[in-house]
Amino acid sequence: MSKPKKPVFAIVVSSWNETVTSGLLRGAKAFLAEQGMTVKDDQVFSAPGAFELPLIAEKLARTGRFDGVITLGCVIKGETAHFEYISLAATQGTMMATLNSGVPIAFGVITTYTAEQAERRAKDDDFNKGREAASACLASVRTLREVKALKSGKK
Repeated sequence: MSKPKKPVFAIVVSSWNETVTSGLLRGAKAFLAEQGMTVKDDQVFSAPGAFELPLIAEKLARTGRFDGVITLGCVIKGETAHFEYISLAATQGTMMATLNSGVPIAFGVITTYTAEQAERRAKDDDFNKGREAASACLASVRTLREVKALKSGKK
């Protein structure tokens, strides 16, 4: 019996709050590397902000090139309601994108009240939220492969 093909992932990272999102990206890449998977430069895509992540993620998912897509972003509360609208749009948009495409799209958008909270979640440690998003995406890909095997009678 042949060994299953390693999953291939795309990562979409917001350039807004880049100090934080670059830490999330390092965390996601580090987690996947620990699992024996490399994310090449041509598998990492930039989005202007969290609002744009779902569209880019869905388009990537629909290419058929990736087994999963990881979105990474950061929304920090300011003095207006903008935080709530962007957070909700990114959340719902990502869910719609994954349901529409049938490809796991992990939600790695952190929503915090302060920059300090965001920076803690993007540190190079085991609590990095980019790591968590990559882990969730990999777990989803593996589960969907099991479901596919059930459907095809291979399990």
